Amino acid sequence: MSVSTEAVETARDLFAGLGPITTRRMMGGLCLYHQGQIFAIMMADGGLFLKAEGDFAAEMAAAGCTQWSYRHKGRAAPTRMGYWTLPDAALDDPDLACDWARRALAHL
Repeated sequence: MSVSTEAVETARDLFAGLGPITTRRMMGGLCLYHQGQIFAIMMADGGLFLKAEGDFAAEMAAAGCTQWSYRHKGRAAPTRMGYWTLPDAALDDPDLACDWARRALAHL
């Protein structure tokens, strides 16, 4: 399963306020870039995650966002990645989504 063309356009529309967004399909998902910097990923199921590390990751956790994790075959504990879900309110509010994306970009 891969990210649909419609989902790609939805992500582009959501982050249009940032300016030009480029994308690259990877392993069934999608990477989103602004000025050559990856700032978000979209999963095949449409889940959208912002890149967040350090203090910004703590802000996202405090806002109720969930860190992306997956299980490696043969490992008991999940592997956590530096990507966090957008707050629910930002999923249908381009201004809010862009605000979060700008904050993510500022911390990279």
